[in-house]
Amino acid sequence: MKELEYPFDANYILSKKKRIKRQLLEEGGNFVEKKVAILGGSTTNDIKLILELFLLNYGIKPSFYESEYNQYYQDAMFPNAELEEFAPDVIYVCTSNRNITNFPVMSDDAADIDKLIAQEVEKFTGIWASLSEKYACPIIQNNFEMPFYRLMGNKDASDIHGKVNFISRLNMKFYSYAQEHQNFYICDINYISADYGLKEWSDPFYYHMYKYAMNVNAIPYLSFNVANIIKSIFGKNKKGFVLDLDNTLWGGVIGDDGVDNIVLGPEESEGQVYSEFQRYLKEHRQIGIILNVNSKNDYENAISGLKHPDSELSEDDFIVIKANWDPKDKNFSDIANELNLLPESLVFIDDNPAERHIVTEQLKNVSAPEIGEVHNYIQNIDRNGYFEVTTLSKDDMERNEMYKENVKRAQLKASFADYGEYLKSLEMKGIIKPFEPIYVARIAQLTNKSNQFNLTTKRYTPLEIEDCMNDDSYITLYGKLMDKFGDNGVVSVVIGRVDGEVCHIDLWIMSCRVLKRDMEFAMMDTLVHHCKNRGIKQIRGYYYPTAKNNMVREFYSLQGFELIASDEHGNTEWEFNIPTQYENKNKFIDVEE
Repeated sequence: MKELEYPFDANYILSKKKRIKRQLLEEGGNFVEKKVAILGGSTTNDIKLILELFLLNYGIKPSFYESEYNQYYQDAMFPNAELEEFAPDVIYVCTSNRNITNFPVMSDDAADIDKLIAQEVEKFTGIWASLSEKYACPIIQNNFEMPFYRLMGNKDASDIHGKVNFISRLNMKFYSYAQEHQNFYICDINYISADYGLKEWSDPFYYHMYKYAMNVNAIPYLSFNVANIIKSIFGKNKKGFVLDLDNTLWGGVIGDDGVDNIVLGPEESEGQVYSEFQRYLKEHRQIGIILNVNSKNDYENAISGLKHPDSELSEDDFIVIKANWDPKDKNFSDIANELNLLPESLVFIDDNPAERHIVTEQLKNVSAPEIGEVHNYIQNIDRNGYFEVTTLSKDDMERNEMYKENVKRAQLKASFADYGEYLKSLEMKGIIKPFEPIYVARIAQLTNKSNQFNLTTKRYTPLEIEDCMNDDSYITLYGKLMDKFGDNGVVSVVIGRVDGEVCHIDLWIMSCRVLKRDMEFAMMDTLVHHCKNRGIKQIRGYYYPTAKNNMVREFYSLQGFELIASDEHGNTEWEFNIPTQYENKNKFIDVEE
C-alpha cells in the first residue's frame, strides 16, 4: 500500500488506521500469522496499532500480547501465565532513556559510574536471558535515544558524568550483546529519533500527558522500523533492484545528449549527486543485493553510459540488463523470470512516475518508491528498509557472484540439445549432511525466505533449528551444490520428525536457483539412506498450498510417493514405503555424505 511506504504521512496513518487496516485485510492474500509480544516501558497502544498496519502490508498478520504500563521488567522476569499461553513468535522490548534507573551525578567517580553501567546492563541482560530461556524466540530491543537536554552542553558527550556519555556507553554494551547472541536485534531509536528530530521526538508534553516516551506523531516512524526488523526475521525482505538509467543513474537522456553530455561526476554539483547515488547502489552488492537494469534505450547506448569515465557502476555490477523498447512491466517480469525470483522480490527505481505506475499496476506487490529529486533518492529508498539486515551469511555476501554464475549456466544450457548432457557438463558436486552449527543462521534464513519450493510453508528461527539439530527424534539435512562455475552455497533443507518407524517431513525447501539440477533427488536419496540406517520403514510427506508454491504441488509424486489423503483446500498427504533395495534417483551430482 502506497500510504505505508516512505515517505509516508504520519498524521494520515494515525487518523485513518482503522480504515487502512480494513483495506489491508480486504485486499491481502495469504498472510503469515505471527504472535508479537510488546513489553513496554511506557504507553505502547498506538505503537501496537500502527505496527499492525505495517506488518499487514508486509503479508504478516499479527496477534498481540501487550504488557500493562511499564511492566516490561515484571513480565520478563517473573511467571506470567498469560504470556506463556500466548507463546510469542517475537518479543519487542519497547523501552527508552526514561527507563534508565540511575544516571551519574557530578560527585560520582569513575568506579561509581562503571558500577551504574554494570547495574543497568545486568538488568537488561537478565531480561533478555529470561525471555530467551522461556520463549526461545527472536527478541527486539530498543537502544537508548539521546537525552533531550545536556547539563554540561557539548562536554556532556565527553565527560563521564554526562548523560550523553552515559547513554552512549550503555548503547555500546547493548551492541556487544547483539554481536554475541543470535536471535537478538536492536531497534535503533537513537538513529530514528535523530532522523526524526530529537527536539520533537523527545517533547516532554507527550510523556507527562500520555506517558508516551516520544511524540505521538513519531509513532509511525518507530513502528515502521520495528516492522522492518520483523519482516526481515521472517524472510519478507526484497532481494534486488531493477533500475532505470536516464535521469535515474545519471542526468540527461543518453540517446539525445550523447555519453559525453550526460550529467555525472565531479565537474558539477548535480553530477556529484548522481555519482553518490551510484556509490550507494553499488554498496548494496556487499550485502547480497542484486542490481539489474530496465531501460527504454538502445542496448549500446545503455552500455556506453555505464562506460562513462565517471560512472561508479559498470556493466559487471549488474546481473540482467534489459535495454530495449519493450514495455517496462514486460522487461521487469522477464528479469524476475531469468533470476528465478518473484517480481515482488525486486524494487523498481525509476524517475518517471508514469513508468512506476504501469509496473506496479501490472505487477502486484512490486514496490516502486516515490524517489523525488535526485538529492532525495538515497533517503527515500534507504528509509523504506527494503533490505533490512537481521542476519548476514557468507552466502548473502556472495549472492551476486552466484547469480552471475547462474547466467553462465543458462548460456551453457542454451548450447545443448540434450538436457542430460547439459547437467553432465556442469560437473556438479553436492554436500548433504545433518545440520551443523556453522550453517544454523543460513538454514534459518533459507526457511524464512523460500516461498516457491516450500512444501509445508513452515518457518524456523535459529533457536528452533538448533533444537531440531540436537534432538534425536529429528532427521535434519542441509544440501550444498557446487559446479564448474562456482559454489551455490546451502540451497536445500529437509527436517524429518521420527515417530516409531515413520519419518514425517516437517520441512522440505530448496532455492529456486538450483531447480531441475537433480538436487531434489539427491536430497531424497540421502533422506532415504538416513531413514534406513535408523530402521525407519516409511516416509510421510505433506503439501500445504499457498499462492506461491504451486510449482511443488506434484513434487512427492515425482519422488515416488503415493497420494493417501487430500482435502477441499488442496492440502495433500503422501506416503513412501522404503524398499529393501532402493535405487538412487540422482544421476548427475557427485554427493559427499
